[in-house]
Amino acid sequence: MSQNDVAARAVELRRLLNEHNYRYHVLTAPVITDAEYDALYHELKAIEAENPDLITPDSPTQRVGSDLQSDLPKVRHVAPVLSLGNAFSADDIRAWRDRIGRLLPDDVTLDFVVEPKFDGLTVVLTYVDGMLSLAATRGDGEVGDDVTPNARTVRTIPLRIPASPDGPSAPSRLVVRGEVLFLKRDFERLNEQMREEGLSLYVNARNTASGALKQKDARITARRPLTMYCYAVMEADGDVPATQWDTLGYLRSLGFLTADEVIRHFDDLESVIEYIQMFETRRHDLPYEIDGLVIKVNDLGTTANLGVVGKDPRGAIAYKFPAEEATTKLLDVAANVGRTGVLTPTAVLEPVFVSGVTVRQASLHNYDLIEQRDIRVGDTVVVKRSGEVIPYVVGPMAGARTGDERPITPPTACPVCGSPVQRDEGEVAYYCANPACPERVARNVEYFVSRSSMDIDGLGERGVRLLLTNGLIEDEADLFTLNGEDLLELEGFAEKKVQNLLASIQAAKDRPLQRLIGALGIRGVGNTIAGVLVEHYHSLDELAAATVEELQSIEGLGPHTAGAIVEWFANERNRKLIEKFRAAGVRLEAQPTETETASNHLEGLTFVLTGTLPNLKRDEAAALIEQHGGKVTGSVSKKTSFIVAGTDAGSKLTKAQDLGIPILGEDDLLSMVDGRS
Repeated sequence: MSQNDVAARAVELRRLLNEHNYRYHVLTAPVITDAEYDALYHELKAIEAENPDLITPDSPTQRVGSDLQSDLPKVRHVAPVLSLGNAFSADDIRAWRDRIGRLLPDDVTLDFVVEPKFDGLTVVLTYVDGMLSLAATRGDGEVGDDVTPNARTVRTIPLRIPASPDGPSAPSRLVVRGEVLFLKRDFERLNEQMREEGLSLYVNARNTASGALKQKDARITARRPLTMYCYAVMEADGDVPATQWDTLGYLRSLGFLTADEVIRHFDDLESVIEYIQMFETRRHDLPYEIDGLVIKVNDLGTTANLGVVGKDPRGAIAYKFPAEEATTKLLDVAANVGRTGVLTPTAVLEPVFVSGVTVRQASLHNYDLIEQRDIRVGDTVVVKRSGEVIPYVVGPMAGARTGDERPITPPTACPVCGSPVQRDEGEVAYYCANPACPERVARNVEYFVSRSSMDIDGLGERGVRLLLTNGLIEDEADLFTLNGEDLLELEGFAEKKVQNLLASIQAAKDRPLQRLIGALGIRGVGNTIAGVLVEHYHSLDELAAATVEELQSIEGLGPHTAGAIVEWFANERNRKLIEKFRAAGVRLEAQPTETETASNHLEGLTFVLTGTLPNLKRDEAAALIEQHGGKVTGSVSKKTSFIVAGTDAGSKLTKAQDLGIPILGEDDLLSMVDGRS
């Protein structure tokens, strides 16, 4: 056989193998036996072994991977890989429809597509001239991990499109989005294999899929039976369908796997709601795990025009299935110490499987709630977990008591440092008042370096604890005196990492005063209150000299927060901390800044935020109010103009109702921002 004939045979074998792979894994309609497929595969492998120049990236032999990767390179996405807002009831879905309706012309008629909300790992695939050239995880939505070699091992990801000769021509460039996961049967099979090998079993399918796709050795990924479903086109050179329904059909025709057993098209919203309510009873019948259904406006042009709120597109919403519950035994209660000293009771449970994970600990919220619900050690309790929310104890099953159960009492001493526990009058929290408590120090430093505080990149929880354990730091200020020689002695601190860390520490010296104050760990003082303080005190020294009376006169500061601020600055350890900041060159004064104002629609109005809003995060809502001339404070008073309340609103809502303060929802706030009310 001539070289030309060998090359032609290799092309034919790749075409045949890719087509049969598509028929087997996507269509589930094979036309040849496994033995026949294996014969074609081994023939191609033999040709490529003798002629390495004939190996192409879309060859089925390249699915197995071969090279170890020292690290996963980063990839910037062509467009933000957005998340979705959530709905938890039919009324929430109707409210979403009303919200977007107010942004559309009155004569617009909407139809909808319903898809599964996969419990998997988002992956973005890029095809150039029909060939898979890049695969990246979602990452932070802007930048993801390059997992291309590993993605090539996933059988339902076409290496070349169209996967079938009958498919449409592929655009010169096509970027699609989908979800990588384990089918239930494949996950069970993987665990059976682990059991036979005497290895620990995997518990969470999503986490296992994520770990498999991010392996440095693609050969390991190849041994994990992953599946990918695709559902969106993010970018294309050329014409693509104008509706979501047609997009799914288009992806299917190119050779991508789509969730046809769930996907439906509806002309009206009430039919959507009826379908969702029916589907809740059969969610566990699917071959994969889902934690809800996604509702999308079918017309993609309308979706684009609706835009984005926060990080969520307005043209789609995820309906989350009701949380799953289970019962188990409450074995003990541990008190965890937070960065401000607050002691949070945590339930130690007899392990129980809830909503896809094995739960051994759960939140008990606070000691008042424990008393109100009469939860006792030894009780059979109901544990609830919704999506990725931290599991929590709903309450006891009193009828199952044997008489051996023990009441739970708040600790009188800190479980870490042994200092007396305090509780201020009128407050729910118990707390360790010792600012030198080792756990408080560790948590404080972890918070101090976090992105929302001083943004010192390269130090997570492990790194902070390593610095403390090795005596390189005793508090936050010591971070600014670290040197490269000491850091290089630590496990995991290579030269490049140390250089980046020291550069980040140097940059943190010039962070705004608001961020420094919010990072200090003063009880009741987060970024919002820190911003209020900086409006009145333009240096840390000025704030340190403030009295309780002066602080209480500031709108948004209650007596507890005012007292906590004065108490913090009166502590000798904290005064030394400030001097160490000063000596290290950390900026302790505010700099004049110009706040970008989008409008004056909220000028002269004061808002308090409470609870969880449907789409906006708390800091996003606060920023939105300030951008339109309003002011955000942390506590309710007679001077408060409005309270913006979401789900699980607490005492602030009650106080607002008592004072007769108008209560807004997120939609009301958005209307005011737009100048519509």
